[in-house]
Amino acid sequence: MKKLIRRPLNALAPLRRSALALTSGSFAITARKAVDWSPVPTEIDKGIGRAIRVKNLVKEYHTPIGRRRILDDISFEVGEGEKVAVLGRNGAGKSTLIKLISGVETPTSGSIEKSMFMSWPLGFAGGLEGEMTGRDNARFIARLYSKDIGDVLAFVDDFAELGRQIDIAVRNYSSGMRMRLAFALTLAVDFECFLIDEVLSVGDQRFHRKCHDALFVKRKHCSMLLISHDTAIVREFCQKAVILKAGRGRVFADIDLALKIYETL
Repeated sequence: MKKLIRRPLNALAPLRRSALALTSGSFAITARKAVDWSPVPTEIDKGIGRAIRVKNLVKEYHTPIGRRRILDDISFEVGEGEKVAVLGRNGAGKSTLIKLISGVETPTSGSIEKSMFMSWPLGFAGGLEGEMTGRDNARFIARLYSKDIGDVLAFVDDFAELGRQIDIAVRNYSSGMRMRLAFALTLAVDFECFLIDEVLSVGDQRFHRKCHDALFVKRKHCSMLLISHDTAIVREFCQKAVILKAGRGRVFADIDLALKIYETL
């Protein structure tokens, strides 16, 4: 499979006049100056190296008003150490895409190949057992992933900052406490690829910074698939972006171009 990678232009001015159009079921860029979208093979395209490969992914739901296709023939890859943004308006299918890749939901058709040790969606509180304490949830994750229980408990206790409340049932936690516990549990495992669904705003400003440093500084070598409306984070840390619109998707290797298009959606 080959990807469409934009070759650099000498001038950026024409990009300001770019618009995102949905033509014959696929994305097309219209600009005063044409963009060369000829396929350029990469090492990942050739099947070299470990990656998360999404191929021709389709997801449909049956609703009271009929069948609804949320994602339609989505294909892209996340290579080792690569950080890929997923951009789109609310309801474009970004969170659904993350759930499919993580295995929380199953696709209608298509395939997802995983050759890296991948996390569940970062901060996914749905995986916590409400009748168990925070401490017992941490013990369970440690056993599940063959991690040292003492190390995991120490990390979670320090990172989540729950204090004595780590020993009460999770069903009694506030939404913020649940998110902090889930965030800490995810980071307690040495994953190679993290799935991040707009959870970097957990807690107060100090905790925001703590989460930011844990992901983008201490784990800068890790791969990430990142949903975020924070364009500054996308521009600083991501090497490419997948833009979703009306169920369709397209990969852009030029982050600045991707963000310009995103702002027009």
